[in-house]
Amino acid sequence: MAFLKFTALRLLLIVVFYVACVLLGLGLFLSAVVAAILAWCVTYLFFRKLRDAAGATLQRRFTPGAPPLRTAVELDDAAAEDSLDPNTRVNADRRPRGNAA
Repeated sequence: MAFLKFTALRLLLIVVFYVACVLLGLGLFLSAVVAAILAWCVTYLFFRKLRDAAGATLQRRFTPGAPPLRTAVELDDAAAEDSLDPNTRVNADRRPRGNAA
C-alpha cells in the first residue's frame, strides 16, 4: 500500500508542477522535464518515511524465496480449508442447489 501511496503522491506532484510550468510558458517538453525533476526532489526531501516504506514493499515483493503476503480473507479461507476432513468426498460435477442454472 505504501508503494501505491508514494506513486500517487509523485504523480500528483508531477501534474501540479507540469501545469504550473506550462502556465509559466516553459513549453510542453521542458515543462515535463522540470515537473519530473521537481516532483522527485520534493518526494526525496520531504517524504522519507513513505519512500522507505515503498522501497521495503518492493524489496519484500521481489526477494526470491520470500513468502507471499496474504490478506485476512485469504488466511481465513486457508484456515477453513485446513479444518475440513481430508477424507470427505467432493463431487464437483454435481449441480449446485437452489435457483442456480
